[in-house]
Amino acid sequence: MKWEEVRKLYPDQYVKLTILDFYMEDNKKIVTDVALINVIEDSKLATKELLHTKGNTIVYHTGSDKIVIEMRTPTGLRGIRL
Repeated sequence: MKWEEVRKLYPDQYVKLTILDFYMEDNKKIVTDVALINVIEDSKLATKELLHTKGNTIVYHTGSDKIVIEMRTPTGLRGIRL
Protein backbone atom coordinates (compact mmCIF):
# COMPACT_ATOMS: atom_id res chain seq x y z
CA MET A 1 0.00 0.00 0.00
CA LYS A 2 1.34 3.44 -0.81
CA TRP A 3 1.75 5.99 1.98
CA GLU A 4 -0.62 8.37 0.17
CA GLU A 5 -3.38 5.73 0.37
CA VAL A 6 -2.85 5.22 4.10
CA ARG A 7 -3.07 9.00 4.63
CA LYS A 8 -6.39 9.19 2.76
CA LEU A 9 -7.92 6.24 4.60
CA TYR A 10 -6.73 7.29 8.08
CA PRO A 11 -6.35 11.09 8.16
CA ASP A 12 -4.67 12.69 11.18
CA GLN A 13 -4.02 9.42 13.02
CA TYR A 14 -1.12 7.33 14.23
CA VAL A 15 -0.58 4.06 12.40
CA LYS A 16 1.70 1.09 12.94
CA LEU A 17 3.30 -0.06 9.70
CA THR A 18 5.70 -2.53 8.18
CA ILE A 19 8.07 -0.98 5.64
CA LEU A 20 7.93 -2.92 2.35
CA ASP A 21 9.89 -0.61 0.03
CA PHE A 22 12.09 2.47 0.33
CA TYR A 23 14.97 4.30 -1.29
CA MET A 24 17.94 6.09 0.21
CA GLU A 25 18.61 9.79 -0.33
CA ASP A 26 21.69 11.12 1.43
CA ASN A 27 21.40 9.68 4.96
CA LYS A 28 17.60 9.40 4.80
CA LYS A 29 15.37 6.41 4.18
CA ILE A 30 12.34 7.54 2.13
CA VAL A 31 9.56 4.97 2.53
CA THR A 32 7.32 4.40 -0.49
CA ASP A 33 5.40 1.18 0.20
CA VAL A 34 3.98 -0.04 3.54
CA ALA A 35 1.69 -2.66 5.04
CA LEU A 36 -0.74 -1.37 7.65
CA ILE A 37 -0.67 -3.30 10.93
CA ASN A 38 -3.15 -1.20 12.90
CA VAL A 39 -4.44 2.27 13.69
CA ILE A 40 -3.50 3.73 17.08
CA GLU A 41 -6.03 6.12 18.58
CA ASP A 42 -4.05 7.56 21.49
CA SER A 43 -0.74 9.44 21.21
CA LYS A 44 0.55 7.91 24.48
CA LEU A 45 -0.19 4.43 23.19
CA ALA A 46 1.51 5.34 19.89
CA THR A 47 4.66 6.30 21.81
CA LYS A 48 4.54 3.06 23.78
CA GLU A 49 4.13 1.07 20.54
CA LEU A 50 7.00 2.98 18.92
CA LEU A 51 9.36 2.07 21.76
CA HIS A 52 8.64 -1.63 21.15
CA THR A 53 9.10 -1.64 17.36
CA LYS A 54 11.93 -3.55 15.73
CA GLY A 55 13.31 -3.99 12.25
CA ASN A 56 11.01 -2.67 9.52
CA THR A 57 8.09 -1.90 11.85
CA ILE A 58 7.41 1.78 12.59
CA VAL A 59 4.75 4.04 14.09
CA TYR A 60 4.04 7.21 12.11
CA HIS A 61 1.44 9.99 11.97
CA THR A 62 -0.56 10.37 8.77
CA GLY A 63 -0.27 14.14 8.99
CA SER A 64 3.19 13.81 7.43
CA ASP A 65 3.44 14.06 3.63
CA LYS A 66 6.25 11.50 3.45
CA ILE A 67 7.81 8.90 5.68
CA VAL A 68 11.41 10.03 6.11
CA ILE A 69 13.69 8.21 8.53
CA GLU A 70 17.06 9.78 9.21
CA MET A 71 19.75 7.13 9.39
CA ARG A 72 22.51 7.62 11.92
CA THR A 73 25.82 5.88 11.91
CA PRO A 74 26.92 4.58 15.28
CA THR A 75 29.78 6.47 16.87
CA GLY A 76 32.22 5.01 19.31
CA LEU A 77 32.64 1.45 20.41
CA ARG A 78 30.57 -0.09 23.16
CA GLY A 79 31.51 -3.03 25.25
CA ILE A 80 35.11 -3.29 24.08
CA ARG A 81 37.64 -3.55 26.84
CA LEU A 82 41.30 -3.07 26.15
